[in-house]
Amino acid sequence: MYTVIEGGVTAAAGFETASTAAGIKYKNRKDMAMIYSEKPCRAAGTFTTNIVKAAPVKWDQKIVYESEKAQAVICNSGIANACTGEEGFGYCKETAKAASLALNIPEDSVLVASTGVIGQQIPIEKIKKGIENMAPLLSESIGAGTLAAEAIMTTDTVKKEIAVEVEIDGKNVTVGGMCKGSGMIHPNMCTMLGFITTDVVISKELLQAALSESVKDTYNMVSVDGDTSTNDTVLLLANGLAGNKKIETKEEDYKKFAEALNYVNTWLAKHIAADGEGASALFEVKVIGAKSKEQAVTLSKSIITSNLTKAAIFGHDANWGRILCAMGYSGAVFDPEKVDLYFESKAGKLKIIENGVATGYSEEEATKILSEKEVTAIADVKMGTATATAWGCDLTYDYVKINADYRS
Repeated sequence: MYTVIEGGVTAAAGFETASTAAGIKYKNRKDMAMIYSEKPCRAAGTFTTNIVKAAPVKWDQKIVYESEKAQAVICNSGIANACTGEEGFGYCKETAKAASLALNIPEDSVLVASTGVIGQQIPIEKIKKGIENMAPLLSESIGAGTLAAEAIMTTDTVKKEIAVEVEIDGKNVTVGGMCKGSGMIHPNMCTMLGFITTDVVISKELLQAALSESVKDTYNMVSVDGDTSTNDTVLLLANGLAGNKKIETKEEDYKKFAEALNYVNTWLAKHIAADGEGASALFEVKVIGAKSKEQAVTLSKSIITSNLTKAAIFGHDANWGRILCAMGYSGAVFDPEKVDLYFESKAGKLKIIENGVATGYSEEEATKILSEKEVTAIADVKMGTATATAWGCDLTYDYVKINADYRS
């Protein structure tokens, strides 16, 4: 069983971070972060399924799939380096070269990530200067990790970092992570930008398997606005400093690590949803009693992406017909006359419909439940035992305001 501990990406042994204000887009705030491991790492990654892939995604895929080890990550916020052609990809190579020189590590062990405005070239000289400035500042402190989590934010309103500890083979293994994500959030492979570090000893194949399996039930179950980013990337680095016996099979030690990793990813995914652009509430949807996992996932994601439902959550309105409607056009087959629906929050739990028909519930009680910062809708389709949970947020006036003027 894992234990939540203080920190983020610097919680695991041997990992250091630094951050700086490079002036890429934002003024008077940090906008670059560096993650460095004192020992080369096995690397795993998941990436956007959008056909339009940003240059850093293409670079990182090459490193994760073809390089033996990775040792550093360079991330900037403000400009995404997407739709920038050969010049943009060349800047990834220049970024890696600058980090290679500053950290004395191989160029093909440097991963890069960018987030922000699409279609603009990154100011490579500012990136290089930022790397030069960060290298001497590398620190394994918890505070350094927090500053790095803040530096990668764009329209995020809060930093997102978490760490857990689990005992494997008599050794304390740590998994820590940070991410950014607030808008253009509808991943179908991973998250916006997520960085996970661990000191576990594990094969590269099982490291990738653990990440890929976790992503399905965490980041892939989040939607803020239905837009799949060009830059979505989750990177997982394992430097082996915990000293446990190498995990090479999917037995007990693997399951312990996978459980700890999944907790980190779930926590980060939920906080991405809660921090959706302009959001005032986290909206969680649980589908239970499904015939299959696939059916449950399809139904829950259809509800979470319904703009009419999201608007109703913002208005604290128990407009359950919108939920049933979203289920109906999802493509999943079910009997609407057998569906039970509940709303739940810290203020209580209320059955809204039973067998597809309103229960005569109290609108006042429903509004009270829906007025909390975290709201859950539970749909029971009574067809089996499969379940799925998806996370999103309400749709507010501020979402439109933020995205009507994003580039300025």
